[in-house]
Amino acid sequence: MRRWNGWGDESTNMELPNSADTFLQEKLGNGHRLTDCQLSDVIAKVPNSKLINHPLISIDKEQRVRHARGQSLPDWLAMRSGNIDVFPDGVCFPNNREEVQEIIAYAQRYDVELIPYGGGTSVAGHINPKSSTKPILTVDMSHMNQLLHLDEHSNIATFGAGTPGPMVEAQLRAKGYTLGHFPQSFELSTIGGWVASRSSGQQSLRYGRIEQMFAGGTIETFAGSLDLPSFPASSAGPDLREIILGSEGRFGIISEVNVRVSKLAQREDFIVIFFPDWQLASNFCRKLVQQRTPLSMLRVSNAVETQTQLKLAGHEKSIAWLERYLSLRGCKNNKCMLTLGVTGSKHQNQASLIEVKPLMKKHQGISTGTILGKRWVQNRFRFPYLREALWLKGYVVDTLETATNWQNVDNMMQLVENSLRDCLSQQGDDIHVFTHMSHVYSQGCSLYTTYLFRNGDDHQQTLKKWQKLKHAASQVIVNNGGTISHQHGVGKDHAPYLSVEKGQLGMGIIKNLANHFDPNKQLNPGTLIDSVSLEQLYHIDQDSNS
Repeated sequence: MRRWNGWGDESTNMELPNSADTFLQEKLGNGHRLTDCQLSDVIAKVPNSKLINHPLISIDKEQRVRHARGQSLPDWLAMRSGNIDVFPDGVCFPNNREEVQEIIAYAQRYDVELIPYGGGTSVAGHINPKSSTKPILTVDMSHMNQLLHLDEHSNIATFGAGTPGPMVEAQLRAKGYTLGHFPQSFELSTIGGWVASRSSGQQSLRYGRIEQMFAGGTIETFAGSLDLPSFPASSAGPDLREIILGSEGRFGIISEVNVRVSKLAQREDFIVIFFPDWQLASNFCRKLVQQRTPLSMLRVSNAVETQTQLKLAGHEKSIAWLERYLSLRGCKNNKCMLTLGVTGSKHQNQASLIEVKPLMKKHQGISTGTILGKRWVQNRFRFPYLREALWLKGYVVDTLETATNWQNVDNMMQLVENSLRDCLSQQGDDIHVFTHMSHVYSQGCSLYTTYLFRNGDDHQQTLKKWQKLKHAASQVIVNNGGTISHQHGVGKDHAPYLSVEKGQLGMGIIKNLANHFDPNKQLNPGTLIDSVSLEQLYHIDQDSNS
């Protein structure tokens, strides 16, 4: 059974080692555990539905609770406290594109707002209903989860948009193929959600981001169905796929997705390398990607993240031996851990590693082989469960991410981390902050920052802490050459910052597209584009320094 108020399956937990308590107390002070409300108490708060009956629609109150929030930290706090201010009036589960069209016609007739829902994994407020005088219907795509067609000559697969990551891979692997898209949300997120939010997978160096995989498909809109044919390439005007990529449900509901798939590789290895410091590790990554060495992944943790991962890994004796060995080899207090992936035939992987070795030696890298890499593979999709483990000890964890050009990487990382570390210092709160480089490009890379802090006295005070932290870091990002999102999308949380990146003319284009497809603003209102100010969103006092 999936958790109603957290991540993933109720039977899955991420256990922290005994040493975690000491580590967290040293960094943040004693945790303060808050009380969780019960599902039955939240169900009792759900108001009567405003929807007109329809055979595809459920107005069951528990379903409405389970579809009211995503997985952002504000969502987490709302679910844990039971303070959910708005619920959808119903949930529908279409089985095919014709039923999606039927729901759109229903919404048009009765003036209903629609929220497309994939796996409910949004960390930016995409799927949260806003207060409205109109009925709100969440369109859960989970029944549209099949591989509909596989063209083995062209390597094009067609899926129902609600197919979650594990089912995408299972259905393809049964035929000898893979999509190769592995975001951290892979366990629950869907192929339609990946397209709608411009998702990036952990092995994008080999397979590309979702925009390289997305070959076409079908989108159901209030203006009609938009069919995007799958061409290998075209110069026939602007690429309409780009309109749908990152559209976040504002233009229509994606019903079918065509993707470019690959034959399964013969083998795959993940190798962990340690470098004496961030600069050496970062330069190693930049030079590898700019010389186009065929790899599937490069991921490097800064010194604080490396220290944190080793402290929280458990296996204290093994880690102690590793630390001694690395220290003897010149990797001490500032060491940074890098995970490198090679995917392909045995010959291809060997050739890639031959290119890697001289550059690794030049940058003083120390390979530990594939042992730690195998452990990473075993746990690669378990990080979201860390929030549950920390919550039970009285702490919260959140992340934010951006991308910037190589010459700005160190500056951006320092500015973001400092903004988080210093944000709550006046009220005596310590913030434990660390960053890793998760995706690399010839032009630059993404930076993925994690921050931990103690709960406040109650859920509302904890939310206020987050609001200050999120706003401080987001302002730093957009004002210093970073994108407001590299892989999580815009949603409602990032919408007020988007205009800095897109500009007035760019925002006008996006708004005009939304008006074209959805003139009455019934599709996921408030997401991607909104008139809400930063002060309204984060309850910022303009007269205060916060």
